[in-house]
Amino acid sequence: MLEKGLKNTLTIKVTTDKTAKVMGSGTLDVFATPSMVALMEQTAAESVQPLLDAGVTSVGTKINVEHLAADPVGIEVVCESTLTEIDGRKLCFDIIVRDSHGIVGKAYHERFLIKSESFMSKTNAKL
Repeated sequence: MLEKGLKNTLTIKVTTDKTAKVMGSGTLDVFATPSMVALMEQTAAESVQPLLDAGVTSVGTKINVEHLAADPVGIEVVCESTLTEIDGRKLCFDIIVRDSHGIVGKAYHERFLIKSESFMSKTNAKL
């Protein structure tokens, strides 16, 4: 059962494939904002998935991000998500990414619970 306060933590090493230069979001070999956002969404999604019924998953619908510090290739970053609100199918998270020097990024993130089969059927109908 989902409850407010649910937390999850993921730790990754910044690798070349996660840089702004490779992701196309900049020209430097630093942790890219799109890579940080993906880590944030993954951390939140993985926190709830084991608690959901079969055939149910969550999809990201909103994220408000602040990328506050640059990180070089080789450094480890830790992402922590906290489920702060449950409103029907809407789940709200506060997320913080840190390195050994302090806060790298913060976000408010919303996910919605959906039935995978009907969601994909509706999505694929666009083709």
